[in-house]
Amino acid sequence: MNARTQADPRITPLPRLAGKIAIVTGATQGIGAATAKLFAAHGAKVVLNVLQDNAQARATLADLDTDDAMLFEADVTDPAAITRMVAAATERFGPPDVLVNNAGINVFNDPLSLTDDEWTRCFDVDLKGAWNCARAVLPGMLDVGHGSIINIASVHGHKIIPHCFPYPVAKHGLIGLTKALGLEYAARGIRVNSISPGLILTAIAEAGFAAAADPVAERKRQTDILPNKRIGEPQEVAYTALFLASDEARYINAADIRIDGGRSQLYHEN
Repeated sequence: MNARTQADPRITPLPRLAGKIAIVTGATQGIGAATAKLFAAHGAKVVLNVLQDNAQARATLADLDTDDAMLFEADVTDPAAITRMVAAATERFGPPDVLVNNAGINVFNDPLSLTDDEWTRCFDVDLKGAWNCARAVLPGMLDVGHGSIINIASVHGHKIIPHCFPYPVAKHGLIGLTKALGLEYAARGIRVNSISPGLILTAIAEAGFAAAADPVAERKRQTDILPNKRIGEPQEVAYTALFLASDEARYINAADIRIDGGRSQLYHEN
């Protein structure tokens, strides 16, 4: 290692989100919990949005190991509840600088078997829920002249995987929302970007493996089709959210970053 690349042991990296106030939706587990923990470790004051204030949510809060964090129970499909959450965050910490729209659900069905309730639920959570949260934080961000909104989309928003309808339709819409809002408010200091994870080892993924006829074989099959032969981890998505939330990404706007180990670039699979 030469003098230019050798790390100086006297230099301690500064927290990348020092002084920032962040809301993370769907923060109980998986990508949301990993993001909230990483944000707190980098100096942010963090509001963990949870659907239910329960033992798991409290454990996630405790894992942040900071007094500058709070839980708020709110369904992202309820605009009034989200407005109350942003008001509570603002009262305690100040106007949010960062919003991570992570809350989402999987809805997979044959198109002609899909019920109206399934369609509505998918779009209410995965698309309108993100808009409800963005709409609630935007006034405060515009008042202070800066802000970063990060939408957790999906590779389903880029590539169509059969038998997953209507989830990819909602995720295409979320990427569209990202671009439209990013351009709408760019001149006023607001950045809106999205992250499109592929297969990430979350509780939902684990449940999918467990539901297969042969869970071990299914896990191996899905691992083997990944170029790097391993499944992604929630923290790997969280680090990308950290970058987008930080001032390091101040010239990145209306962009989408895929985190799938290169899987979506394959022309075909064996």
